[in-house]
Formats: sequence, C-alpha cells, structure tokens
Amino acid sequence: MANVYTPPVQTLIDELGRLPGVGPKSAQRIAFHLLKIPAEDVARLAMAITDAKARVRFCARCWNVAEQELCPICLDDRRDSSIICVVEESRDIVAVEKTGEFRGRYHVLLGAMNPLEGIGPEQLKVKELFARIEPEQVQEVILCTNPNTEGEVTAMYIARMMKPFGVKVTRIASGLPVGGDLEYADELTLGRALEGRRDITN
Repeated sequence: MANVYTPPVQTLIDELGRLPGVGPKSAQRIAFHLLKIPAEDVARLAMAITDAKARVRFCARCWNVAEQELCPICLDDRRDSSIICVVEESRDIVAVEKTGEFRGRYHVLLGAMNPLEGIGPEQLKVKELFARIEPEQVQEVILCTNPNTEGEVTAMYIARMMKPFGVKVTRIASGLPVGGDLEYADELTLGRALEGRRDITN
C-alpha cells in the first residue's frame, strides 16, 4: 500500500514514532499538531531540543542529568553522602524528591536489566555504583528501582553483588503497585514506601 502522506510528513511521523511511548496514532496526532501550529512555535521546540542535547550531560558521579561535571544534588554538601538511593532513570529522582523523605544522594542506572532485550548489568551503570561505596563511605544503599519484573531483577542482582561490601541494602516497601513505574506514583505513596523500606537478604 502506497503512503498516504507526502514524504516530509511521513518522515516526521516515522521519527516521532521512534520516541518511547509514542505509537503510530500518537505520532500522527503530534505530527499534524506540529504542522498546524505557527512556525515560530515549531522553531522554539526545535531550539529547546537542540539546546538541551548540546548543553546537558550526565553527572560524572551519579549519572543524573547535569549541565556541569556534577549535578546540583551531588554538589549540595547538605546531602547525606552515606546513603545512596538507586533509581533507573533521572526522572525517578524527581519523584523521590517530591516526597521530602530522602536527603541522601542518588545513583542513576540508566535503565534496568532485561535479558530478553539484551540489557544486562554491563549495559547499566552498575560498576559505577560499586565504585562509589568505599570512597564515599556509603552505609546504606536504597534500591528504588521500579516495582516490575525488570526492576525486581535489577534490585536482586545489585543486592547480591553488594554483599562483599558489608553495606546495608534496602528495598522500598511494596506500597507501590506491582508492574507500575516510579514516576507515576503519588508523593504520599512513594514517601511511605521509602519510610517502610526493608532489608534485602539472599
């Protein structure tokens, strides 16, 4: 079947469809929305994307997004460096920060283990986490990965590999819905999950 849309429109739809969480129908809706709005609005969006890509990097310590070598949280001396909260993505930090229950530092894995997609610990920032334990005199690692299969597998792997370090390893409580994502949890539920975190034993 021949393409209904002209090549520029089809290319735009195809590129939008490559974004996470954007299916074919959503890609079409976004594409036609962009075609309808004023050219200056499209230019502003394109500039924001280009600017963010050019200026934003990953923190050299925790792998959160940052404009400098270290992110604002790692630069904040008021944070408790003896506690590290491990999350899958930078957006999960925002969810945890909204609870007001955590004053330690973070470590972003940049994903979760998923053997079916070829994602193992080597593809994540796991070794970088282990490298922080002794220099930063870490006393507790809170595993705040998502409460789904990939998140649980990742948490159990890290907990097992942490044993030689003699560090307390805890997992957020199960107040979060199984199969859900951290970023969608409300502040109260996530705050209670942090308060009720449990030790992980193997």
